[in-house]
Order: sequence, then structure tokens, then C-alpha cells
Amino acid sequence: MDRRRLLGLTAAAAAGVSAGCLGDGDAADDGDAGDADSGDADRSGNGGADGDAASAWPSEPYADYETTTVTVSGPDGESRGTVTAAIADDRDKRFLGLSDAESLPEDAGMLFVYDAPRDSLTYVMRRMSFGIDIVYVDGDREVVRIHNAPEPGPNEDGEEQRYPGSGQYVLEVPFEWTDRHGVEVGDRLAFDL
Repeated sequence: MDRRRLLGLTAAAAAGVSAGCLGDGDAADDGDAGDADSGDADRSGNGGADGDAASAWPSEPYADYETTTVTVSGPDGESRGTVTAAIADDRDKRFLGLSDAESLPEDAGMLFVYDAPRDSLTYVMRRMSFGIDIVYVDGDREVVRIHNAPEPGPNEDGEEQRYPGSGQYVLEVPFEWTDRHGVEVGDRLAFDL
């Protein structure tokens, strides 16, 4: 275990949180808490301006994660955008989130999956070096809340940047991806798990 991960786990334990998601009463149900940055915020914040293609995602340290194609559609069924998402479906993956990512391609993301809907989740930008959008999605796969979460400022660790919501899924995509694609509350996600 590298020093950075050990320090992150120690800090999370001291704060009483796991997965970067600062948790709710339900978090103990499956032993994890999701994190908007769950340590998961995409570190690119540049929306993939580095020219990476989604085919390069997921990259280390996420190369062994399962992936799914997530398509966001409006109420009329018209597609607003698609990303290849690494799946964070256990405590360790949700805790790490995107905090170890160097960047996030424009059409890539991370999908946080919980066994059941959560009434109260809070994601943070722990150790993020780029901004992301945090999209809360209910059990019916409807978008219920969207946050544009900028990267932490100089000398900030991102723990103070808190983004609350509820749902069974949380999708993290590059900063302002939802704005560029016209994604709104009430839109629907389609993906296979």
C-alpha cells in the first residue's frame, strides 16, 4: 500500500468516513460510503482537453475495473451524451474514487453503485487535482441532483468541498460535462451492470 493511500485511509478513519462519501445512516449497511470525490473526483477537470480517448479509459490504477457504457437521455428519449464508466461497486473502490486519476477523458467517468437507494450521501473532492460533475441518480435511474465540483484550490485537500445528494448511483464525469451536454434533473441513465 503506497504512502498516499495509507494516509488517505488514516484520515478517513479519523474523520469517521469511508469512500470519500461522508456517509449517511445507510452507509453502514454495506460497509461503505460513496464519495463524490469519494476520492473520486475526476482529476482532469480539463474535460479531457489532453486529447485522451475514452478507449484509453480506465487507465491505471483503474485498469482492472469493470466498465459499462452510460447513456444519458432526456425525457423525450433523445441521447444527451455517453461515457465509458469504470464501476465502483464496493467499499474500497468507492473510497478511492477518482482521487488517484491523473486525468479523465471527455467521454469517461466513474459509476458508483450501491445495493439500495441512500437517503443521504455526501461526496467530497478529497485529493482531487481536477474538477468533476457529480450526478446523483435514484433507483429508477433518474437524475435527481447535479453538482459542478471544481478542483480544490492551492493548499486545499478537498475535504471541505461537500456535495450532498441521495440515490442508488452516482456518476462522476469531467467538470461541466453535464452543462456541455445539456444534462438536467429528470433525465435518465441507461447502463448494464
